[in-house]
Amino acid sequence: MTPEDRDDAAAWRLPRGDEIETYAPPGIDTSTPHTARMYDYFLGGKTNFAADRAAGDRLIGIMPGIVETSLANRAFLGRAVRYVARQGVRQFLDIGTGIPTAGNTHEVAQAVLPEARVAYVDNDPIVLAHARALMSSDGRGRTTFSQGDLREPEKVLASPEVRDVIDFDSPVCLNLLAIMHFIGPEDDPERIIAVLREALVPGSYMLMTHGTGDFVDDELGDAAVDVYRNASAGVTGRTHAEVSAFFEAFDLVEPGIVRLPLWRPDGADPTDEELRLILHYGGVGRLR
Repeated sequence: MTPEDRDDAAAWRLPRGDEIETYAPPGIDTSTPHTARMYDYFLGGKTNFAADRAAGDRLIGIMPGIVETSLANRAFLGRAVRYVARQGVRQFLDIGTGIPTAGNTHEVAQAVLPEARVAYVDNDPIVLAHARALMSSDGRGRTTFSQGDLREPEKVLASPEVRDVIDFDSPVCLNLLAIMHFIGPEDDPERIIAVLREALVPGSYMLMTHGTGDFVDDELGDAAVDVYRNASAGVTGRTHAEVSAFFEAFDLVEPGIVRLPLWRPDGADPTDEELRLILHYGGVGRLR
């Protein structure tokens, strides 16, 4: 059984081994923690540097649930992408791809629909270098990679690599997993979502996971924000109502916006103790 067949967090924990990343392409700053590489560290990956691990360790000390939340986020990706592919959607636009790991979007989608096409977008050159080297698409589907920033949605949508595989006249699944909380109020997140939504036809889907402070003591939340303030992007936790507002014009797939393990678990329902560690909401919506 592979990770894309399972939804439990343990299936997504990577065997770190003894080797970690020691080389970065010229011009890449590894002295500043990067959110994608910190996330890789939480998953047990190797594509992270000393600054990423130091910031990650500070976050773990503040919020031990950040590791389980990261694992639950990957498991949600598997369940949600598989659900959408089973609805017949063959195109996926994944913004904020992150370091490649087990059960990437194209692997999950193409296990259901071999002809599925995926456009990956990320703003970290290291992410894209590893993605191009490690991700291989099923021969019947297509996968592209491009550098882009969610804060510039028009440029993302106009990217030749995106346009090469995504036909916006047909339904598309928009993946915004663990990225919108790096978009602050000053970035006008409502406008970003509106621009992306307007590019989609009815019957398209949006997947989103988002950090929240709803279950975190204010003092701990402020301490976590301070860690991210010194990283590649600040963080903005949002309430259940604020996350739900991003799904305006979408019909939510049951059970709606919930803590990650509660979204259509394949196995037993999570325990209260397991849920207590989860710091993200997740949801899936179908565009009306």
